[in-house]
Amino acid sequence: EVQLVESGGGLVQAGGSLRLSCAVSGGTLDGNAVGWFRQAPGKEREEISLMRRSDEGPVDYAHSVRGRFFISSDNAKNMVYLQMNNLKPEDTAVYHCIAGAGGSSWRLMWDFGSWGQGTQVTVSS
Repeated sequence: EVQLVESGGGLVQAGGSLRLSCAVSGGTLDGNAVGWFRQAPGKEREEISLMRRSDEGPVDYAHSVRGRFFISSDNAKNMVYLQMNNLKPEDTAVYHCIAGAGGSSWRLMWDFGSWGQGTQVTVSS
C-alpha cells in the first residue's frame, strides 16, 4: 500500500517562503504522476500543481499559485517537494501531496492516486 507523509508546514509571514516535503513509501514514483492540492476551512479543495510524470513533467499550476509555487521530485529518494514563495494569507490551508498513475488529469489522479494527511500552512498578514 502506497503511503504519503507531508511535512514542512508552519506559520510564516506574508511574503515569506516554505518548502513542503512529501515522503512516499510502499511504491515507486518512477513513471507516476505527482501533485499537490490544498484544503482551507470553508473552501473547496484546490488542485494547485500536477507533474504528469515525476521528475520529468510537464507541470501544470493553478492560476492562483503560478510563478510562486514550484513542484519537484527526487525519484531516487521517493520524495516530492513544493517550494512556495511570496506566500499570501489566502495560501493558508492544509496541503496534501498525491501520487498515482493517472497523470493525464486530476480526475484520474482522484480515481487511481493516493494522498497523505496533509501539513498545515498558515500565512499571517
